[in-house]
Amino acid sequence: MGELDVILIIKMIIIGLVQGFTEPIPVSSSGHVMIASEILGLGEQGFTFAILTNTASLFAILYIYRKDIARLAVNSFLYLKTKNRRYKSDFRFVFFIIIGSIPAGVLGILLSDYIAESVSMTTIAVMLFVTGIALWVIRNLKGKKDESDITIKDAFIVGLGQAVALTPGISRSGATIISAVAVGMKQDTALRFSFMLYIPVSLGGVILGLSDFLNEPNKADLAIPYLAAFIATLLMTYFAMKWFMGIMKNGKLVYFTYYCFIVGALLLIFF
Repeated sequence: MGELDVILIIKMIIIGLVQGFTEPIPVSSSGHVMIASEILGLGEQGFTFAILTNTASLFAILYIYRKDIARLAVNSFLYLKTKNRRYKSDFRFVFFIIIGSIPAGVLGILLSDYIAESVSMTTIAVMLFVTGIALWVIRNLKGKKDESDITIKDAFIVGLGQAVALTPGISRSGATIISAVAVGMKQDTALRFSFMLYIPVSLGGVILGLSDFLNEPNKADLAIPYLAAFIATLLMTYFAMKWFMGIMKNGKLVYFTYYCFIVGALLLIFF
């Protein structure tokens, strides 16, 4: 392995760590990956690399919520089979996840080409300011709704928030958590609903992009760097998500307001 190969692997690991750390938190992972790529001189990593790292983040989220996912799947099946009311709340929650996934799924398919072409450092900077302002607005909101209190309207509004996050620089987790808190969900409920919404949308993106990944002409040459980035993303997403769950539990979302403002300002100054 040559020196250039080692340097590329190190850079890919850094990109993976950036993706993994920023995926769960409300600061736009795609925006930060673009910033890190620019600083490291890697340019745009392309759709294949995005699929790879997003899949790693998805695996980490699936592992963290594996017990909830198993419970929701089993109880939803039992409700459909028996109509027993004790399984109804979990069935309703799954139904609301499906409702909430529709806006981003539809807009993602319709606007994917436009979204890919509209990325710029200025766009990311402005959207970080927008995210920071929204986080500031909801910083003191303490909702009362838990999973059993969510309505179709709530689910669709949060789904619209996830659709807005298709805009480069808007954080997906930030947009969905802000929307969920705004409609009155408790912060822990908002967090869980946000990342349950992430799973089908991310999984859909992986499935739709699988053919592009398999047809990537350089994937054999990039196998080791890609594997390093995948592992880095997987591990960092897990630890970042655990850390962020503690942040949400303590109601400290306002910290990310300051971060978004600072990074947004630095982008406008230096890029």
